[in-house]
Amino acid sequence: MPSASSARRAAAVALIFPIFTADAPLAGEPAVLLLVQSSPLAGYRYHDAAAVWDQLRVGEPLALLREPDNPYDANAVHVEWQGRRLGYVPRRENAALAWALDRGMALHARITALEPHPNPARRISFEVYPE
Repeated sequence: MPSASSARRAAAVALIFPIFTADAPLAGEPAVLLLVQSSPLAGYRYHDAAAVWDQLRVGEPLALLREPDNPYDANAVHVEWQGRRLGYVPRRENAALAWALDRGMALHARITALEPHPNPARRISFEVYPE
């Protein structure tokens, strides 16, 4: 009988590596995406998110762009939708993404939740995954 630690190790490996199957949705595409992180959008009130709110849809792609010269946060990563700046990756969650983008890693993002919440920091959520 396998030990609890070997079972945990096997489960961790299954989560780290994408799984490819013969019946994947599209030929050559992984059946599972490797999720880098899931975050709320920061700065909703200060950028274009409110202006385009009615046009946003869950699942739509977002662009992640580095701002290494940002005077407030050296790890700043802003989030765009169709060329409109929606806001930022939260400061407490942007260091790893900034590191990866600075090294040329291709990261993609998409909207995962749109909630007309009274707190602007809870209105838009997105997930990031590698190419």
